[in-house]
Amino acid sequence: MKFLLTSAGVKNTSIHNALLDLLGKPIAESSALCIPTAIYALPNGPVLASRFISGREPNCPMCELGWKSLGVLELTALPSLNPELWVPMVRQTDILLVNGGDPLYLCYWMRQSGLADLLPSLGAVYVGLSAGSMVMAPHIGQDFVRWTPPTGGDETLGLVPFSIFPHLDHKDLPDNSMADAERWAAGLSGPGYAIDDQTAIKVSDGAVEVVSEGHWKLFTP
Repeated sequence: MKFLLTSAGVKNTSIHNALLDLLGKPIAESSALCIPTAIYALPNGPVLASRFISGREPNCPMCELGWKSLGVLELTALPSLNPELWVPMVRQTDILLVNGGDPLYLCYWMRQSGLADLLPSLGAVYVGLSAGSMVMAPHIGQDFVRWTPPTGGDETLGLVPFSIFPHLDHKDLPDNSMADAERWAAGLSGPGYAIDDQTAIKVSDGAVEVVSEGHWKLFTP
Protein backbone atom coordinates (compact mmCIF):
# COMPACT_ATOMS: atom_id res chain seq x y z
CA MET A 1 0.00 0.00 0.00
CA LYS A 2 1.07 3.59 -0.64
CA PHE A 3 0.75 6.24 2.06
CA LEU A 4 0.47 10.01 2.19
CA LEU A 5 0.57 10.87 5.88
CA THR A 6 -0.39 14.48 6.49
CA SER A 7 -0.81 16.73 9.49
CA ALA A 8 -3.76 18.67 8.06
CA GLY A 9 -4.76 17.23 4.70
CA VAL A 10 -3.77 18.29 1.20
CA LYS A 11 -2.79 21.82 2.19
CA ASN A 12 -0.50 22.95 -0.59
CA THR A 13 0.72 22.32 -4.13
CA SER A 14 3.61 20.07 -3.07
CA ILE A 15 1.33 17.72 -1.10
CA HIS A 16 -1.24 17.81 -3.92
CA ASN A 17 1.42 16.81 -6.45
CA ALA A 18 2.60 13.98 -4.19
CA LEU A 19 -0.98 12.73 -4.03
CA LEU A 20 -1.27 12.75 -7.82
CA ASP A 21 2.02 10.90 -8.12
CA LEU A 22 0.79 8.14 -5.78
CA LEU A 23 -2.59 7.90 -7.54
CA GLY A 24 -1.10 7.77 -11.03
CA LYS A 25 -4.19 9.47 -12.46
CA PRO A 26 -6.24 12.66 -11.96
CA ILE A 27 -8.38 13.12 -8.86
CA ALA A 28 -11.44 13.57 -11.09
CA GLU A 29 -10.93 9.99 -12.32
CA SER A 30 -10.38 8.48 -8.86
CA SER A 31 -12.87 6.85 -6.50
CA ALA A 32 -12.52 7.59 -2.79
CA LEU A 33 -13.81 6.29 0.52
CA CYS A 34 -13.60 8.53 3.57
CA ILE A 35 -13.29 7.19 7.10
CA PRO A 36 -14.55 9.64 9.77
CA THR A 37 -14.36 7.23 12.74
CA ALA A 38 -11.51 8.81 14.76
CA ILE A 39 -13.33 12.11 15.19
CA TYR A 40 -16.17 10.60 17.27
CA ALA A 41 -13.82 10.28 20.25
CA LEU A 42 -13.49 14.10 20.41
CA PRO A 43 -15.97 16.65 21.77
CA ASN A 44 -18.54 17.66 19.14
CA GLY A 45 -17.54 14.60 17.12
CA PRO A 46 -20.77 14.17 15.09
CA VAL A 47 -20.65 17.76 13.86
CA LEU A 48 -16.97 17.49 12.99
CA ALA A 49 -17.64 14.20 11.17
CA SER A 50 -20.35 15.87 9.10
CA ARG A 51 -18.03 18.69 8.12
CA PHE A 52 -15.31 16.23 7.09
CA ILE A 53 -17.63 14.04 5.03
CA SER A 54 -19.33 16.96 3.29
CA GLY A 55 -16.07 18.67 2.39
CA ARG A 56 -16.56 21.71 4.60
CA GLU A 57 -13.11 21.64 6.21
CA PRO A 58 -11.11 24.24 4.25
CA ASN A 59 -8.28 24.08 6.81
CA CYS A 60 -7.90 20.31 6.24
CA PRO A 61 -8.72 19.60 2.58
CA MET A 62 -9.55 15.94 1.90
CA CYS A 63 -13.08 15.13 0.75
CA GLU A 64 -13.54 18.40 -1.17
CA LEU A 65 -10.80 17.80 -3.75
CA GLY A 66 -13.11 16.78 -6.62
CA TRP A 67 -13.20 12.97 -6.51
CA LYS A 68 -15.02 10.99 -9.21
CA SER A 69 -16.99 9.32 -6.41
CA LEU A 70 -16.92 9.58 -2.63
CA GLY A 71 -18.32 7.05 -0.16
CA VAL A 72 -18.29 6.84 3.63
CA LEU A 73 -16.77 3.83 5.40
CA GLU A 74 -17.80 3.92 9.06
CA LEU A 75 -15.61 1.41 10.89
CA THR A 76 -17.85 1.02 13.94
CA ALA A 77 -20.60 -0.42 11.70
CA LEU A 78 -18.45 -3.01 9.96
CA PRO A 79 -18.21 -5.76 12.64
CA SER A 80 -21.99 -6.24 12.44
CA LEU A 81 -21.97 -6.64 8.65
CA ASN A 82 -21.16 -9.47 6.28
CA PRO A 83 -17.68 -8.66 4.85
CA GLU A 84 -19.09 -9.27 1.37
CA LEU A 85 -21.03 -6.03 1.77
CA TRP A 86 -17.95 -3.84 2.15
CA VAL A 87 -14.65 -5.63 1.44
CA PRO A 88 -15.07 -5.70 -2.37
CA MET A 89 -15.77 -1.96 -2.37
CA VAL A 90 -12.62 -1.28 -0.32
CA ARG A 91 -10.55 -3.44 -2.66
CA GLN A 92 -11.83 -1.54 -5.69
CA THR A 93 -11.42 2.01 -4.41
CA ASP A 94 -8.50 4.17 -5.49
CA ILE A 95 -7.99 6.01 -2.22
CA LEU A 96 -8.86 5.96 1.48
CA LEU A 97 -9.22 9.36 3.16
CA VAL A 98 -8.84 8.89 6.91
CA ASN A 99 -9.90 11.67 9.25
CA GLY A 100 -8.20 12.93 12.37
CA GLY A 101 -9.43 12.60 15.94
CA ASP A 102 -8.16 10.06 18.46
CA PRO A 103 -5.52 7.69 17.05
CA LEU A 104 -6.05 4.87 19.57
CA TYR A 105 -9.82 4.93 19.08
CA LEU A 106 -9.23 4.74 15.34
CA CYS A 107 -6.72 1.91 15.78
CA TYR A 108 -9.17 -0.07 17.92
CA TRP A 109 -11.92 0.13 15.31
CA MET A 110 -9.55 -0.58 12.43
CA ARG A 111 -8.72 -3.84 14.19
CA GLN A 112 -12.27 -4.65 15.29
CA SER A 113 -13.65 -4.02 11.81
CA GLY A 114 -11.06 -6.14 10.03
CA LEU A 115 -9.77 -3.20 7.99
CA ALA A 116 -6.35 -3.37 9.68
CA ASP A 117 -5.84 -6.91 8.38
CA LEU A 118 -6.98 -5.86 4.91
CA LEU A 119 -4.81 -2.76 4.51
CA PRO A 120 -1.46 -4.41 3.60
CA SER A 121 -3.06 -6.18 0.62
CA LEU A 122 -4.78 -3.13 -0.85
CA GLY A 123 -3.71 -1.33 -3.99
CA ALA A 124 -5.35 1.89 -2.79
CA VAL A 125 -3.53 5.00 -1.67
CA TYR A 126 -3.98 5.72 2.03
CA VAL A 127 -4.17 9.41 2.94
CA GLY A 128 -4.19 10.19 6.64
CA LEU A 129 -5.00 13.43 8.43
CA SER A 130 -3.41 13.86 11.88
CA ALA A 131 -4.67 10.81 13.87
CA GLY A 132 -5.37 9.14 10.53
CA SER A 133 -1.63 9.37 9.90
CA MET A 134 -0.47 8.59 13.43
CA VAL A 135 -2.34 5.27 13.49
CA MET A 136 0.00 3.84 10.85
CA ALA A 137 2.98 4.11 13.25
CA PRO A 138 4.19 1.39 15.64
CA HIS A 139 3.45 3.70 18.61
CA ILE A 140 1.98 7.17 19.04
CA GLY A 141 3.85 8.07 22.23
CA GLN A 142 2.33 8.57 25.68
CA ASP A 143 1.74 12.28 25.08
CA PHE A 144 -1.06 11.42 22.65
CA VAL A 145 -2.85 8.79 24.74
CA ARG A 146 -6.34 10.03 25.57
CA TRP A 147 -8.94 7.38 24.73
CA THR A 148 -7.59 4.22 26.34
CA PRO A 149 -7.93 0.89 24.52
CA PRO A 150 -8.86 -2.25 26.49
CA THR A 151 -5.28 -3.46 26.24
CA GLY A 152 -3.80 -0.15 27.37
CA GLY A 153 -0.54 1.20 25.98
CA ASP A 154 0.13 3.40 22.96
CA GLU A 155 0.63 0.73 20.31
CA THR A 156 -0.81 1.32 16.85
CA LEU A 157 -0.72 -0.57 13.53
CA GLY A 158 2.97 -0.37 12.63
CA LEU A 159 2.47 -0.27 8.87
CA VAL A 160 5.18 2.38 8.61
CA PRO A 161 8.42 2.25 10.67
CA PHE A 162 8.19 5.69 12.29
CA SER A 163 5.92 7.72 14.58
CA ILE A 164 4.35 11.11 13.83
CA PHE A 165 3.93 14.27 15.91
CA PRO A 166 1.43 16.40 13.92
CA HIS A 167 0.54 20.12 13.96
CA LEU A 168 4.05 21.20 14.91
CA ASP A 169 4.11 24.81 16.19
CA HIS A 170 0.39 25.29 15.48
CA LYS A 171 -0.74 28.67 16.79
CA ASP A 172 -3.83 27.17 18.47
CA LEU A 173 -2.02 24.21 20.04
CA PRO A 174 0.46 25.45 22.66
CA ASP A 175 1.51 21.90 23.58
CA ASN A 176 2.75 21.20 20.04
CA SER A 177 5.96 23.20 20.11
CA MET A 178 9.31 21.88 18.95
CA ALA A 179 10.32 21.51 22.60
CA ASP A 180 7.22 19.36 23.18
CA ALA A 181 8.12 17.30 20.12
CA GLU A 182 11.62 16.72 21.47
CA ARG A 183 10.19 15.43 24.77
CA TRP A 184 7.76 13.21 22.84
CA ALA A 185 10.59 11.78 20.74
CA ALA A 186 12.66 11.01 23.83
CA GLY A 187 10.01 8.50 24.88
CA LEU A 188 10.03 6.59 21.58
CA SER A 189 12.02 3.45 20.86
CA GLY A 190 12.18 4.21 17.13
CA PRO A 191 12.34 7.20 14.78
CA GLY A 192 9.71 9.92 14.80
CA TYR A 193 8.82 12.85 12.55
CA ALA A 194 7.49 16.13 13.88
CA ILE A 195 5.60 17.80 11.02
CA ASP A 196 3.68 21.03 10.67
CA ASP A 197 0.44 21.48 8.73
CA GLN A 198 2.29 22.26 5.49
CA THR A 199 4.15 18.94 5.58
CA ALA A 200 3.36 15.33 4.68
CA ILE A 201 5.27 12.05 4.57
CA LYS A 202 5.03 10.02 1.38
CA VAL A 203 5.71 6.28 1.59
CA SER A 204 5.83 4.19 -1.58
CA ASP A 205 7.44 0.76 -1.99
CA GLY A 206 9.22 1.26 1.33
CA ALA A 207 10.78 4.58 0.31
CA VAL A 208 10.06 7.46 2.70
CA GLU A 209 10.01 11.04 1.42
CA VAL A 210 9.12 14.22 3.30
CA VAL A 211 7.02 16.62 1.21
CA SER A 212 6.98 20.07 2.74
CA GLU A 213 6.35 23.75 2.21
CA GLY A 214 6.71 24.27 5.96
CA HIS A 215 9.01 22.82 8.60
CA TRP A 216 9.62 19.44 10.16
CA LYS A 217 12.24 17.43 12.04
CA LEU A 218 13.26 13.78 12.13
CA PHE A 219 14.17 12.38 15.55
CA THR A 220 16.17 9.17 15.79
CA PRO A 221 16.75 7.16 18.98
